[in-house]
Amino acid sequence: MSNFKNVKPLQDFNWEEFENGSAVDVSKEDLQKAYDETLNKVSEHQVVDGKVISVDKKEVIVNIGYKSDGIIPASEFRYNPDLKVGDVVEVYVENQEDKKGQLILSHKKARLSKSWERVNAALDNEEIIQGYIKCRTKGGMIVDVFGIEAFLPGSQIDVHPIRDYDIFVGKTMEFKVVKINQEFKNVVVSHKALIEAELEAQKQEIMSKLEKGQILEGTVKNITSYGVFVDLGGVDGLIHITDLSWGRINNPREVVELDQKLNVVILDFDKERRRIALGLKQLTPHPWDALDSELKVGDHVHGKVVVIADYGAFVEIAQGVEGLIHVSEMSWSQHLRSAQDFLHVGDEVEAVILTLDREDRKMSLGLKQLKEDPWETIEVKYPLNSKHQATVRNFTNFGIFVELEEGVDGLIHISDLSWTKKVKHPSEFTQVGATIDVVVLEIDKENRRLSLGHKQLEENPWDTYETLYTPGSIHTGKITEMMDRGAVITLNEGGEGFATPKHLVKEDGSQAQKGEELPFKVIEFVKETKRIILSHSRTFEEGVDEPAPAAKKQAKAKEESTGINNVAASTTLGDIDALAELKAKMEKGEE
Repeated sequence: MSNFKNVKPLQDFNWEEFENGSAVDVSKEDLQKAYDETLNKVSEHQVVDGKVISVDKKEVIVNIGYKSDGIIPASEFRYNPDLKVGDVVEVYVENQEDKKGQLILSHKKARLSKSWERVNAALDNEEIIQGYIKCRTKGGMIVDVFGIEAFLPGSQIDVHPIRDYDIFVGKTMEFKVVKINQEFKNVVVSHKALIEAELEAQKQEIMSKLEKGQILEGTVKNITSYGVFVDLGGVDGLIHITDLSWGRINNPREVVELDQKLNVVILDFDKERRRIALGLKQLTPHPWDALDSELKVGDHVHGKVVVIADYGAFVEIAQGVEGLIHVSEMSWSQHLRSAQDFLHVGDEVEAVILTLDREDRKMSLGLKQLKEDPWETIEVKYPLNSKHQATVRNFTNFGIFVELEEGVDGLIHISDLSWTKKVKHPSEFTQVGATIDVVVLEIDKENRRLSLGHKQLEENPWDTYETLYTPGSIHTGKITEMMDRGAVITLNEGGEGFATPKHLVKEDGSQAQKGEELPFKVIEFVKETKRIILSHSRTFEEGVDEPAPAAKKQAKAKEESTGINNVAASTTLGDIDALAELKAKMEKGEE
């Protein structure tokens, strides 16, 4: 043991060489240099290929042949959900070593450095590429393509209209680049373009097999105000709103809903324009064919008003079976009004069948037939000389049309409004909508008209005037109206008279004016024409009043009939007499 006391280890002994059996004296620096030379020469901000050696939810480990592996956030590979260990990917060297000595790589930047070249090549070569849908934007979606944010229009997502865009966010799909704006670096992609070619072949096949009357199954694809688009398995057809149901509908949604599967029949198609007209109601029997065979004219039916117009209302008495109530069949009144005055859409009504044509599928109905026709017994309720209250409906130049009840109308002639007042137009006497008392003068049952009077409710004052305003008598009156041919004088005892300008000269030679109250002498009175001719000047002038021709004629007729001579002083007013007689004849003719 003592032989080893003075043995000491060598300070520079190379145990590694000893263990490896190497007799070459190599320094650590040389070994480090030799080791580094076996690795890739990596420069920062350089794009290189690397191999994926590990993948998890947070990060992807990539080996680029460097002394340490690089770490890349997994979010940079969202566009490629199929990424797996062993895949070769492009990476951008951010930093050879961070504070922790870790190699920092970026896949996103590597893609961006070459993405513009690749996206242009994809457009030129019509290449199918993958992209990751990042989020929604106005009018479509934002898609990550080679690290570039490309725009995917909503209309280019699918061949079918998209109702929920959110379901596509986060998905990786295949796209075709359809447009690039080089100036603004904008890229537009389409998924629809990938499937259109395949659908085009399907459409050609479907269109070649179409036949009128063929029944197919389809899916409701879109609903509009005018109809429903149905997907027949690659080709669309339209069910017009009128072909959805035998009954009337306001909105197609009353019958179908989106994504509903239903059977439809082909009504018509145009191969060149690729238009297919479909029908749904044609798959069920027409309601008219199922209408009760016992139903006949005169029967009462119940239904609902489905359409209203000025001329009438359509009433649905059964699903798809309608009848028209014309406005003239809504009331016994002869005054045609709008149907809206009687009915409204949605009203439940009872009606009488007036006509029924099963072959042409037409039916007319009536409402007024549910009530008794008032003209059947008109003379019972409205006998001659009976008094009633009526409502003024409208005017004419010759009288007033009034309504005693619904369906019973009458006319009051303008001459039957007042015994004394000269009515030029009925609007001076009353107004539309007002009530007026009337007397039945005449019944015209055939033409459904009553002749009515208003003045007949009072005694005829001309019977009294005849004894009061005898020719030659003097009465006080007020000038109420001035005209070129004379003046109208309202007499204090009642009634109106007329004086010509020469009979309006006052004692001082001046002309009487409107509003003056003066004494007047009666120079003519004609009861038949309700005419009183007056003179102020004769109240102070001396002389004999010779009767006018009309007065002479009247006196002669009276003398012949009664044998009594009644000589009345009057003046000659032939021109006024002629006009008065003509007016009297016209009034009598109108009556």
